[in-house]
Amino acid sequence: MTRKHEMILIVDDEPDMCWALERILRGMGFATETVGDAQKALGLVKRTRFRLAFLDAKLPDMEGIDLAICLQKAIPPVPVVLVSAYFYEDDAQVQQWIRDGFICHFVSKPFVINRVREAAAMAIN
Repeated sequence: MTRKHEMILIVDDEPDMCWALERILRGMGFATETVGDAQKALGLVKRTRFRLAFLDAKLPDMEGIDLAICLQKAIPPVPVVLVSAYFYEDDAQVQQWIRDGFICHFVSKPFVINRVREAAAMAIN
């Protein structure tokens, strides 16, 4: 199934992480756009409709969760998968963010490819 019309935003200040996520998601048929900071991401969201965003929890100009909250206020809202080496899926704070609807899924770094695929598929479908 081709999903070229479904854009996914990748926000991470580590180019290697962007590259890896981009390859995984493009392999699933998605189109992707990558940026290294929150301000560039917010600018893109004003011009492009994203179906989903993968956000690093620690960005140079804003915490990933703060960016996730901004993306929930976008029209239309952008679902977020938070990616982090600082938090873990069973972390109480991460679970609260999921319950509060700020993020829909969480992926730990270093990530397992199938976990990224699962998170994308569950968030999109």
